Amino acid sequence: MDRFDAMQAFVRVVEAGSFTRAAETLHMSRSTVSQLIQQLEARLRVKLLHRTTRQVGVTADGAAYYERVVRLLGDMDDAETSLSSAAAVPRGRLRVDVPSPFARTILVPALPEFHARYPDIQLDLGVSDRRVDVIGENVDCVVRGGTITDPSLVARHVGDLQLGVYAAPDYLQRMGTPVHPRALEDSDHRIVGFLWARTGKPLPYAMQRGDERVQVHGRYVVALDDGNAYLAAGLAGLGVTWLPEYMARAHAANGELVPLFEAWTMTPMPMYVAFPPNRHVSAKLRVFVDWIVELMARHAPVTTRPPV
Repeated sequence: MDRFDAMQAFVRVVEAGSFTRAAETLHMSRSTVSQLIQQLEARLRVKLLHRTTRQVGVTADGAAYYERVVRLLGDMDDAETSLSSAAAVPRGRLRVDVPSPFARTILVPALPEFHARYPDIQLDLGVSDRRVDVIGENVDCVVRGGTITDPSLVARHVGDLQLGVYAAPDYLQRMGTPVHPRALEDSDHRIVGFLWARTGKPLPYAMQRGDERVQVHGRYVVALDDGNAYLAAGLAGLGVTWLPEYMARAHAANGELVPLFEAWTMTPMPMYVAFPPNRHVSAKLRVFVDWIVELMARHAPVTTRPPV
């Protein structure tokens, strides 16, 4: 048994949930993949997979082994791509997690450019606004807005999101146009709440005009934990929203959203790429991070110094 082939086959079966699909991606026969897994289980003296006629599941031992093997295979791939001849053409699998609005509006539309530049990099793209356990979930890097508070990660400041306040015309027709941010606190006005991953609840928005500073909490009829759903709620007239300019631009241009409090300013939201510090920064991760910096420079360049 070739142990490397067996480990690779096991990982593919777990991720594909099928011996047949794993065999197709490995360019092996189904019987060869099955035999490799059986030999691996015999060597380890544990059952790694539950097999039924309809599906394949992973056992508790198999799940723990999978996490270790994925890291090992990733380290081997990094070792190969760190060689000068391989580093010239970055290649391999890269696991990335990004916020859903950023993926929809900025990242995914630009991916053909990235693929043309680096055709041998395979991106496994998680799209979410949840808090990701980068090390535990074996993610190579995450792109996130707001300060990175996890001390176990290295964070690179890649952009700043300019923020504005917006409401749908239908909402303003029903509720009237607020002339001061405090109007959202003491009237019938409603905001759309955003549930931040770090706290699980909405946070107040700090706004400033000259020497005047206010923090707006507001009342909401709906709060959401996904950026795309948050935007959709604002467009539906469910309340006033605080949005990054890149998310609101097209909707404001076509009249679906109306900007409010334009004399007021808010501190831009920093964007970071974060990754574990305890592993070699592979060529594929390095070029991806550099490309994100390029991408953000076009849409939301760095304008502030990161907090100390």
